[in-house]
Amino acid sequence: MAGSSSRRGAVRKAGSKKGATVGSGGQRRKALKGKGPTPKAADRTYHKAHKQAKAGARREAARAQRSPRRDRMSSEIVAGRNSVLEAMRSEVPVTTLYIASRLESDDRVKEVLKLAAQRSIPVLETLRGELDRLTDGAVHQGLAIQVPPYEYAHPSDLIDPEAPGIPLVVALDGITDPRNLGAIIRSVAAFGGHGVVVPARRSVGMTASAWKTSAGAAARIPVAQAGNLTA
Repeated sequence: MAGSSSRRGAVRKAGSKKGATVGSGGQRRKALKGKGPTPKAADRTYHKAHKQAKAGARREAARAQRSPRRDRMSSEIVAGRNSVLEAMRSEVPVTTLYIASRLESDDRVKEVLKLAAQRSIPVLETLRGELDRLTDGAVHQGLAIQVPPYEYAHPSDLIDPEAPGIPLVVALDGITDPRNLGAIIRSVAAFGGHGVVVPARRSVGMTASAWKTSAGAAARIPVAQAGNLTA
């Protein structure tokens, strides 16, 4: 009827494909169902944290591609022409010889290269800037070597129960100068000793300086490391 205000709005029939629906609550609950927990900020590609994580990964990858740097926990770098030459003469274990590009050679450099060739030590030519970074800014004079970590023996390995005679093993505590350790190892070898034991803490370990002072005895006398010498 014209002018009537009781006209009904459109109503979805019960037999339609979408079915009868009252309100929107049911649809919203179904839409949210099964979405799972909200992902972390770093996992969301549009989030600032995700971009920061990707930038950090790129920096780490670039750092890994640079020239080898000093591993403070596992290896030692010896720098300088005299120090490198003395270490090579003393047969200190060396994994890599680093030499600066366009280095002016002298008798020390020639002997170092000769010894490296005799011992089949890899020689890596690098820029001075990279060598400065490798040696932490030390005066290297264009030469440096990388000394691998010393492989300590177990204290029980120093004594052979089937060996004749009384074993001679020297236990050291409180030795903080590597040159003193090298001198003691040299003395133990001179007296026919079987090994040296040092504590794992508060004592110097087998460094390149100890190797040099031992005058080659460190290659014959095993050094063991113990957790506690007072127990």
